[in-house]
Amino acid sequence: MEHMGILSLLPPILAIALSIITKNVIVSLFLGGLAGILVLVGGNPITGITTMVQDYLFVQLTDSYNAGVLVLLVFIGGFVTLIESSGGAVAFAKSVSKYINTRAKAQLSAWLGGIGIFFSDLGTPLIIGPIFEPITDKIRISREKLAWIIDSTASPVCVLVPFIGWGVYVMGLIQREYEVLNILESDWTAFVRAIPFQFYPILAILMVPLVAFTGIEFGPMAKAEKRTQETGETFWPGAKLLRQSDSRIEVHHNSKAVLVWLPILVLLVTLFGLLIPKGFPLQPVPGGVFRTALTTGYFLAALVLMGMMVYYKVKKVDEAFDTYIKGMQKMMTVAIILVLAWSLSSVIKGMGTANYIVEISQNTIPSWAIPSIIFIAGAIMSFSTGSSWGTFAILIPIAIPMAHSLGAPMYASIGAVLSGGLFGDHCSPISDTTILASTGAGCDHVDHVKTQVPYALINAAASLMAYAIAGLTGSVATLLFAIGLMVVILMVASKISGTKIPNLTLEEISKSKGV
Repeated sequence: MEHMGILSLLPPILAIALSIITKNVIVSLFLGGLAGILVLVGGNPITGITTMVQDYLFVQLTDSYNAGVLVLLVFIGGFVTLIESSGGAVAFAKSVSKYINTRAKAQLSAWLGGIGIFFSDLGTPLIIGPIFEPITDKIRISREKLAWIIDSTASPVCVLVPFIGWGVYVMGLIQREYEVLNILESDWTAFVRAIPFQFYPILAILMVPLVAFTGIEFGPMAKAEKRTQETGETFWPGAKLLRQSDSRIEVHHNSKAVLVWLPILVLLVTLFGLLIPKGFPLQPVPGGVFRTALTTGYFLAALVLMGMMVYYKVKKVDEAFDTYIKGMQKMMTVAIILVLAWSLSSVIKGMGTANYIVEISQNTIPSWAIPSIIFIAGAIMSFSTGSSWGTFAILIPIAIPMAHSLGAPMYASIGAVLSGGLFGDHCSPISDTTILASTGAGCDHVDHVKTQVPYALINAAASLMAYAIAGLTGSVATLLFAIGLMVVILMVASKISGTKIPNLTLEEISKSKGV
């Protein structure tokens, strides 16, 4: 196999090291790619920079597949910003709040609300948190618990959905590796088939209703819930709240729930209406057809939403259009990361990085262990950087060739990259979604991290063991093993340092307060 030996490891190692040191994914990807190009051109810095611009950045931007992904991301950004600013999600949450009268219902409602905002990992905390905060306060659920619920339904939900920004981004990374390896399967099919192997995000989502129904708590979360139940104090004395309770999310008084569900319905009807005549989902659909249908769906949904916002007098025509354009502009950072990630992938292909890793791994790493190793590597990197997307950009170009060459289950390996990135990001105190979960719940950030990490570790332990099984079998049934293991570990942990919080009703809570 052709490679440049240990030098071929320079680009990814430098990118990883710099991302940990600088906490800046863009700078890390750029310098990692440039370092590899300098090796390829003999060390001349001027030649290296011009080569990177001409032969890598320009090439990635003019590639038809890449251009389609970037255009799609821009349309997604505009639609998501419109949804968030319309107030429809907030109006919907308020409309159902009157039916929430027990601790379990309150937790499950916040959980379902978070899942419903599947289109935005950053929108979930800032929409669901302020809406459910007064409800959970009234029914004596701690702010730490609310922060955990909305954090467990932000990025863990988004990474499982193929037709939003997360899925499109990951499919863009997968497609590039598939093209190089001459794998004919579409990026859509690969992503969808890898979903059952995304053990960590699935377990993170499922743990919320499990805890809500059983009332089982342990570790710092048990102490926080017991405090709130017994004293009514929703956070510890001296807590440094990232958002005060009176700082509510501002929503126009004319906002309606229809502003969120009807545009999403238009999106889905358009998407499937264009794809079904092509044989979807029973037959493979070319990636270009899928991206065209998805872009059309987002555009039509945005037009409908802007028209409704004007009709309900939530915004004027020019305001709605400006909001849409600003949302498109927000995707510039994502687009830059993708272009640099594609460029880095091309550089490490040219240096034979994957070939070198495969060569040194053939007699030292069994193929069944590859998903587990990838999961651990992704967790460490994303925890250190606070960025799951940066982790995906660096590890997918390494994981897919390794799995392909060493005979490891491909979908389990892809799932391991995504799960590892999610686990580290979920626990990292410098992650944007972790910080926003604390902000949305009006919670002390340190207290949120302390209470969430033990639950995340349970899901990670179950995921790691499941990846060992998946590496051997490649079976989607491994997900059931992971779920069962998560339940067992949670029960054991609750026996050691846990407590059971009763599912009190509002009436029972009022009586306990002497009202």
